[in-house]
Amino acid sequence: MYDKNPEQKIKGTFIVQNDRGLHTRPSTEIVKCASNFKSEVYLIHHKNQVNAKSLLGILMLAASRGSKIHVEAEGDDAEEAVASLLQLAKNNFNIKY
Repeated sequence: MYDKNPEQKIKGTFIVQNDRGLHTRPSTEIVKCASNFKSEVYLIHHKNQVNAKSLLGILMLAASRGSKIHVEAEGDDAEEAVASLLQLAKNNFNIKY
């Protein structure tokens, strides 16, 4: 689910479903997805905000299974960026174990 707010900041939330959380492989998929957009895209977990285009930043979130991750994007294609990241999370980051 994502929401538009008047300042054109698009927000969404997903729950990490992977058994191993946001380790290197799913984090790499997030970076690849976010890098397709011109908008600034951020992930927020426990008051830590990181650039979704930064692998190291995402890994630093140390998000485990069940973690609630907030996605925020700002820019011309922000709505599409958030929708794509939420879909990626829904698809377990395209990883089959």
